[in-house]
Amino acid sequence: MRTAAASGVRLGRLRATRNAFFTCCASQKHRLVFLGTPDVAASILQQLHDACALPTSSCEIAAVVSQPGRPRGRGRKTQGDAPPSPVAQLAMELGMDEGRIWTPKSARDEAFLDALRNLKPDLCITAAYGNVLPNAFLAIPKRGTVNIHPSLLPKYRGAAPVQRALEAGDEESGVTLAFTVQAMDAGPIIAREKVAVEKNVRAPEFLNQMFDLGSKLLMSHLPTILDGTAAENAMPQDEEQATHAKKVTKEEALLDFAQSAEKVHNKVRAFAGWPGTVANLAVHHQDRDEDTKVLLKVETTKVLGEAGAQTATTRVEVDGDSMRVVCGDGSIIELLEVKPPGKRSMTPGAWVRGFRTKCNIRWV
Repeated sequence: MRTAAASGVRLGRLRATRNAFFTCCASQKHRLVFLGTPDVAASILQQLHDACALPTSSCEIAAVVSQPGRPRGRGRKTQGDAPPSPVAQLAMELGMDEGRIWTPKSARDEAFLDALRNLKPDLCITAAYGNVLPNAFLAIPKRGTVNIHPSLLPKYRGAAPVQRALEAGDEESGVTLAFTVQAMDAGPIIAREKVAVEKNVRAPEFLNQMFDLGSKLLMSHLPTILDGTAAENAMPQDEEQATHAKKVTKEEALLDFAQSAEKVHNKVRAFAGWPGTVANLAVHHQDRDEDTKVLLKVETTKVLGEAGAQTATTRVEVDGDSMRVVCGDGSIIELLEVKPPGKRSMTPGAWVRGFRTKCNIRWV
C-alpha cells in the first residue's frame, strides 16, 4: 500500500532512473509509438512528450495512433468532420507531423500496418486505445508493446476495470504495466503499483489517478523495457486469479434501492460520468392527487446508516437540501446532488422546491 514516505522515495528513484536513461545514448533515438484515445491517455502522451523533448533524451515519439474522431455532446451529432480524439488533438497541438498522427478505424488495416512497419518502431505504448491489436501489429515493434492498465492484473481484465472495482466496493486497487499479447490484458507483468481506494472517490477522478500513476510506472521502467531486460524478468499472470471487467452499458444505470445503501453508493460513484445512474421516482402531488414519474439522475451520494438502522420503505424523505432513502436492508443512503431531465445539476431539495406544491416521493 502506498504511503507518503514511500511515494517520496519512489518518486526520487523515478527521477534518478529517468534522468539517467534520458541522458544516455542520445545519438541514437529509440523510436516510440504511442496509442491512446481519451483525455486520460492524452495526459500520458504529454508526459512522454515532455521527457522525450529533453535535449539529451534518447527517445522520440515517432508516431501517435488514436481512434477516429467521434461526435461529442448531447445527441452526439455533428456537422462536417467529427472532432479529433483528445490524444490526436494533443498530438497536433504539440506540433507533430500530421503524417505521423494515424487514426485507423481498425488496427488490422493493411495500410496502417505497412506504415508502422516502415517506421520500424522500437516500442509501442498503449493507454486506453480502445482497439484490439492483432498479431500482425504485435510482431512489428522491436521491444514489443506495453500497456498501462488501471487494475491489479490479472484482476479486472477488460474494458471497465475502474468502474467494476468501484462497483464491487474494493478497498484496494492499482495499476499494472504489462506486455501486450493477443489475449486481452493477459500479457506478462512488468510492474504493478497498489493504492488504497477512498470510499467516496468517483470513477473519473480515480481513473485519472490510476493513469497518472501508470505514467510514472512507465517512465521508471522504460530503460529496462528498451534494453530487453524487462521482457526477460516479466512475470506471467496467474490465470486462476483472472477476472473480467465487462463494458458498462446504459441499461445498467437504474438504481435499485432494494439493495443495501453501500451497493447503491458504490454504483453511483462507479458509473459517474458515463453512463451515470438514475432513480425511478413517483412524485405524488397532494393538490391534484396525481403521480408524476421521473427518472432522476443521481450524481453524488453518501451512506448514512448501516444495515438495520431503520425499517425498509419505498418512501423518499426530503431533509433540507438532501434526500434520504431507507434501502432494502434498513441502511440509509443520502442523495446529495441530482440532475432532473433537461436541467442542470442541483441539490435534491432545490429540485423538490421547484414543484411549488406539497408532494410525497417514493421510489419504484
